[in-house]
Amino acid sequence: MGNTFKMLTVVGTSPESYKEAIDNALSDTAATVRNLSWFEVKEFRGRIADGKVAEYQAKLQIGFRVEVP
Repeated sequence: MGNTFKMLTVVGTSPESYKEAIDNALSDTAATVRNLSWFEVKEFRGRIADGKVAEYQAKLQIGFRVEVP
């Protein structure tokens, strides 16, 4: 019997780095979704304030295993 997975899209943010934005997205998602298995970064972007980087943003697809009763 195989496993079934579902994907969801989230955007993590950080004032420090893209890595921290990814980490924030994963840890926040893990707080409410079980069985996280993998992620794929789909997009990097950011917010500018006063001509400087104000926020790093990472858009991720996160896969998690569906629980079967």
